[in-house]
Amino acid sequence: MNFPYFIAQRLIKGRKEETSFSRPINVIAIIGIATGLAVMIIAVAILTGFKQEIRDKVVGFGSHIQITNLDSNISYEATPINDTQSFIPVLKQTPGVKHIQVFATKAGIIKTDEEIQGVVLKGVGSDFDWSYFGSNIVDGSPFSVSDTSRTDKVIISRKLSAMLRLKTGDSFAMHFIQDPPRMRKFTICGIYETSLEDFDKIYIFCDIGHIQRLNGWDESMVSGFEIFIDNFDDLDVMTQKVRDAIGYKIGEEEPTFKTTSIRTKYPQIFDWLNFQDINVVIIIILMLVVAGFNMISGLLILILEKTNMIGILKALGSEDKAIRKVFLYQAAYLIIKGLIWGNIVGLGLAYLQLRTGLISLDPASYYIKTVPINLDITHIIMLNAGTMAAIIIMLLVPSQLITRITPVKAIRYD
Repeated sequence: MNFPYFIAQRLIKGRKEETSFSRPINVIAIIGIATGLAVMIIAVAILTGFKQEIRDKVVGFGSHIQITNLDSNISYEATPINDTQSFIPVLKQTPGVKHIQVFATKAGIIKTDEEIQGVVLKGVGSDFDWSYFGSNIVDGSPFSVSDTSRTDKVIISRKLSAMLRLKTGDSFAMHFIQDPPRMRKFTICGIYETSLEDFDKIYIFCDIGHIQRLNGWDESMVSGFEIFIDNFDDLDVMTQKVRDAIGYKIGEEEPTFKTTSIRTKYPQIFDWLNFQDINVVIIIILMLVVAGFNMISGLLILILEKTNMIGILKALGSEDKAIRKVFLYQAAYLIIKGLIWGNIVGLGLAYLQLRTGLISLDPASYYIKTVPINLDITHIIMLNAGTMAAIIIMLLVPSQLITRITPVKAIRYD
């Protein structure tokens, strides 16, 4: 029989049936643990949800990995490459690669009767994955791209439509500064909104054939390839796999390709997202400290309340280690109770926000309309296990008080 566990069970059962001055302290300790865990669950769920939302928005505009001509500069006027490359079939068969599509970009100016705005025309082909922008269409619908004919339909952002006072079904002229200057007329078939203002106020999506014709390219020339992968956490590994699949330039006339990950292309955004981790780490540390001190005070009260029992157990020959286990078992019971309530409250509030979007945000400042929630079972298990382990470790020091209690004085203690 596990003697310390047996004694702890009897004490716990007896505390439920009778009133003791330690009960309010224990309740406070349980509330402290439950509150701390609930705050940690919500904080981690919001942070990971926020990072995932922003990351998906940026990836939606630029994919995970881009392959372009090395001669291309940082402008939107790229040096073209052929859309038939030997490494594309290899990449499509590479585990972890989800989708590959071509694209082309060209800067231009939209001029209406009252407004003028510089934008970037992004041309997409028949292989374009509309899953992201299709879910962000707020008016109208996406256009279809055919390999046999061009369409004049485009989708623009709600930000641009408001700035230029355009709506679905309206036509507008777009001017391109080149030699000679060119102009194209487009018709709006859909309006999207991602709340990423820096992107929404720039990008207009059109048939890639328009950019090919404006630049004097043939139908096989594109600005580059966009690659989507299954897992963002594998971005660096997959970027290296893409580079390996492309290989190195052998002949002088062969084009040299540049492989760029989305993290490298927009480092300021991802550095900002990574900086948010510090806030959650601080919150977790503070909550663990608060919960730990609550449990330390609760344990000390338990020890003081049972000083006579400690003296009797020592007089009967019990070792300090066994007596310490009695109180640590009781503390573990209180911790588990606090964790259960913390999970109920934290997960309940997180799920409520996930389903209802009760708490809203200013998209101009946060790039999203409501507080995002990402409930990951791994995070929840780690928070529970980490909280349990951290508090138990913190309790090892105050439990040493038992070793300083002598049987004679303890039995006389009142």
